[in-house]
Amino acid sequence: MPLHSAGHCPRPLRGAFHILLFLASSCRGGTPEAALPSFRTFAPAEGGLTHLVVHNKTGEVYVGAVNWIYKLAGNLTKLRSHVTGPVVDNEKCYPPPGVQSCPHELSQTNNVNKLLLLDPGQNRLIACGSTSQGICQFLRLDDLFKLGEPHHRKEHYLSSVSEAGTMSGVVVSGPQGVSSGKLFVGTPIEGKSEYFPTLSSRKLMANEENADMFSFVYQDEFVSSQLKIPSDTLSKFPAFDIYYVYGFSSEQFIYYLTLQLDTQLTSPDASGEQFFTSKIVRLCVDDPKFYSYVEFPIGCSKDGAEYRLVQDAYLTRPGARLARSLGISEREEVLFTVFAQGQKNRAKPPKESALCVFTLRKIKEKIKERIQSCYRGEGKLSLPWLLNKELACINSPLQIDDNFCGQDFNQPLGGTTTIEGLPLFTDKEDGMTSVAAYEYGGHTVAFAGTRSGRIKKVASSSSSSSSACASIPCSTRRAFPRVGRRREHYRSRRWLLEQPSSGA
Repeated sequence: MPLHSAGHCPRPLRGAFHILLFLASSCRGGTPEAALPSFRTFAPAEGGLTHLVVHNKTGEVYVGAVNWIYKLAGNLTKLRSHVTGPVVDNEKCYPPPGVQSCPHELSQTNNVNKLLLLDPGQNRLIACGSTSQGICQFLRLDDLFKLGEPHHRKEHYLSSVSEAGTMSGVVVSGPQGVSSGKLFVGTPIEGKSEYFPTLSSRKLMANEENADMFSFVYQDEFVSSQLKIPSDTLSKFPAFDIYYVYGFSSEQFIYYLTLQLDTQLTSPDASGEQFFTSKIVRLCVDDPKFYSYVEFPIGCSKDGAEYRLVQDAYLTRPGARLARSLGISEREEVLFTVFAQGQKNRAKPPKESALCVFTLRKIKEKIKERIQSCYRGEGKLSLPWLLNKELACINSPLQIDDNFCGQDFNQPLGGTTTIEGLPLFTDKEDGMTSVAAYEYGGHTVAFAGTRSGRIKKVASSSSSSSSACASIPCSTRRAFPRVGRRREHYRSRRWLLEQPSSGA
């Protein structure tokens, strides 16, 4: 998974994972593999590492795993650990057996960490697992002491999916002087639309035992801060789901990069071939009714090949040279994204992959143009999986600017064209699965982890000039999955999660 926030393994992650810490320099020439420094590693005997977050002030590293949460120093020395499983459970129990008796047989069940988020304003870590229908623990950052584990209300269960790396969350702190914040959560639901929304905005209370913890930011008889996959969609396409690869906040918006079944290309016949599409989803932070929801297809193309299966992404700011080439300032944000080729095989995508870059400016412009067009009464809402029918856009004299956050009409809205990124580098051998990037001395340097256990260092001096100046073998037959990390900036330090290959 990325070095930031999710993963794409088709089953719970197992085996001996490692965290690698290395120092990176700018790409001003190839680095002989023999001259590379050795990696510092953290490889617990229990294995099963799934997520990683870094505190942007202390530099301390927090790691989610199967049955464990770890706190490490910046040099990967273990400081603390907290056990989260195994748990006596059955995935068919709803609610968890600790709340209500369950008719199904219970057994010791591994608890796979699926979400690991810092809430620094409250000095705590949010760690959500796969057992008990996805309940979460709040752990104190200092010593991983458990502050609370809400599990008495339906809203406390966030996701029953055990597949790590398909769920993504974004914490938004409250305004100064306000102790509560928000948690935006995107998750697949595996057909359980009656229990779980695929996207929601939840309250984060200062007191972990507060009855309103994880309740929807807004809820009345007709509208709430959530999106559910309609039962009509699941009846027609039983395999339909949305996988949340990467989430981030920028200005007043929340964004997600997702993979979902393409209902326009996939036949409802269950035996037919499945096609997937990548989408970028946007919401306003302060839109409790989700009127601002919009999604667009996203991808990139190179030499006639289309790359449409998003694997990972990383939000950062460009170096001076790349910024000039893109026609933006160094203060603006860019999104580095790895895609696999084609639209098939979500769980085991092709090795052919591309590293692409998008400017947030272009993404915002494309979204604004689509909203303006709809408010002129042009076209339809074009969101078949959510609306199940074509609804025409309604003409309105409203002026749509960069900060528009929706009305109770002309929503939710889907993009009709693909937002295309600029391909920087393509790979046909190793299969890129994760990415991180940073600015170094005016250069923009990206690191891509691969399924074959290599780290590729790519220098991007312009939108038309990028090259892989190093390809570092980190181990034999080990893959770099999108196992989840939070974006932070630390000069030239980079932490990577490494997972044994299942035979790719």
